[in-house]
Amino acid sequence: MATHESAAQESHAHAAPQGFIRKWVFSLDHKVIGLQYYFLALAAVFVGMFLSLLMRIHLIWPAVALPILGDIKPETYLTLVTMHGTIMVFFVLTTAPQGGFGNYFLPIQIGAPDMAFPVLNMLSFWTTFLGFIVMIAAFFVAGGAPLHGWTGYAPLSAVQSSGPGEGLGADLWIISIAIFCIGALMGALNFITTTLDMRAKGMTMMRMPLTVWAWFVTAILGLLAFGVLLSGGILLLMDRNLGTSFFVPLITMNGQVTGHRGGSPLLWQHLFWFFGHPEVYIAILPAMGMCSQLLSVFSRKPIFGYKAMVYAIMAIGFLGFMVWGHHMFMSGMSPYTAFAFSIMTMGIGVPSAIKTFNWLGTLWGGRIRFSSPMLFAIGFVSLFVSGGISGPFLAQPVLDIQLHDTYFVPGHFHLIMGVASIFGIFAATYYWFPKMFGRMMNEKLALWHFLFSLIGTYAIFMPMHYLGMAGMPRRYSQMTEVNYLHDLIGLQKFITYAAFITIAGQLIFLVNLFWSMFKGKKASDNPWEATTLEWTTATPPPHDNFGGHTPVVNNGPYEYSVPGAPRDYVMQNDPEIEPAH
Repeated sequence: MATHESAAQESHAHAAPQGFIRKWVFSLDHKVIGLQYYFLALAAVFVGMFLSLLMRIHLIWPAVALPILGDIKPETYLTLVTMHGTIMVFFVLTTAPQGGFGNYFLPIQIGAPDMAFPVLNMLSFWTTFLGFIVMIAAFFVAGGAPLHGWTGYAPLSAVQSSGPGEGLGADLWIISIAIFCIGALMGALNFITTTLDMRAKGMTMMRMPLTVWAWFVTAILGLLAFGVLLSGGILLLMDRNLGTSFFVPLITMNGQVTGHRGGSPLLWQHLFWFFGHPEVYIAILPAMGMCSQLLSVFSRKPIFGYKAMVYAIMAIGFLGFMVWGHHMFMSGMSPYTAFAFSIMTMGIGVPSAIKTFNWLGTLWGGRIRFSSPMLFAIGFVSLFVSGGISGPFLAQPVLDIQLHDTYFVPGHFHLIMGVASIFGIFAATYYWFPKMFGRMMNEKLALWHFLFSLIGTYAIFMPMHYLGMAGMPRRYSQMTEVNYLHDLIGLQKFITYAAFITIAGQLIFLVNLFWSMFKGKKASDNPWEATTLEWTTATPPPHDNFGGHTPVVNNGPYEYSVPGAPRDYVMQNDPEIEPAH
């Protein structure tokens, strides 16, 4: 495919925009669209953190009345849980790594002037933005936002009279996710086509950076998974508003027969988790690719086992579609089915372990530079391993049935999926900020941000595992009335205080980000002495990325400490280095 890349690139070229609206609002430039995705995710993450802060306050001070908001009722707490999870999963963990950094850097890293379908790219962002607005609107309609959890389990989510917020707010929640799915499908098509059709001369698949591989496989996962969730959302809307019974059996609600019959709540669980588990890897694979990139750059060594890393990414993507049932061990599934899902879940740990050991192999013997991107990359590995260790426990049906509805599960998935992915976003921000804005971020502030974030994360989510093993149920708005949980309230207070400090630490990042945009030290074109193509072009990159000169790729993406080379790194577009004899 890279043999006719020039023709493909010419057919997708478009002129530089002139007016403000076309350049910064309805832009066709993948770099501007990447920044739009990034700042949308930045807004969403602070909304999500604020909701989690309200949850933590209520858990240890259940009777407190907050300014403006008043007291938090049990149903309001469930609304906070629902909206926090939804906003974080869809509009942060899915949006920033793939839509933000993927849009900005995938074309540059493969030597393309733009994404394959620029108009579709613009539409995918504005569709996602519309989805976010509709989601936030659910807070302000009659009845408020829904309380059925971010998983939207039927029949609670499928019957409008099932509780507060299950009226128009729940409709808006479903519509928002459906809109998001449409935007994600458009983006996935664009990523796949761009990667296959737009690579520069010499950029074979096995010369692509691992970031590109991660974005590419993530796009394939999104193409296959979001369509299923979109279909499920449409069926759920029909159950709620048109009287169909896809997910609602014959039930009574408040003593009244609902008029539904023949539906299966388990069908929704299957549809949701068939999307939901690949979604875990949609969130984490870009961070894995980012981590692989940074460990090589800042260890000044080639990535250990490049091909093994590529095949591990593929294996994770493939196996990710075969393990959704481990979210449903509590549903009464056949033990034989549960055993099959358990085996597959244990199996997906193998490619993850390969990646982990290869990361350690990359670090071993390297001349490590502890710059801010490297700190967050190492932090990612730490969180990924720590969160991953509890995964095999939940993969066993006999243990999961005991742990499933406890704090053990939020502790596990926040470490391995939530904060690990966030650390990937932070690492990418510190690494690519010089290329995006032409200035360096402050390293001292970055170090403080890293310490607050890493220590705070462990202080919040490690104790949740202990709470879970002690039997503390999740989703309960307060624990003060339950005698056997009384001795655990002190640990809940510790988690809440840690959350206050950790969230305050994120303000350091916010100050550093916006201060550095205007006042940071001017950056050179290649401040990290990296090898991939984004560091060969101007800072910030011009409209067509390479100033009219399409690069020719002669080397792999991780040529560090090459014997006989004039520097300790060889750029991908440098003349090919002859092997030393």
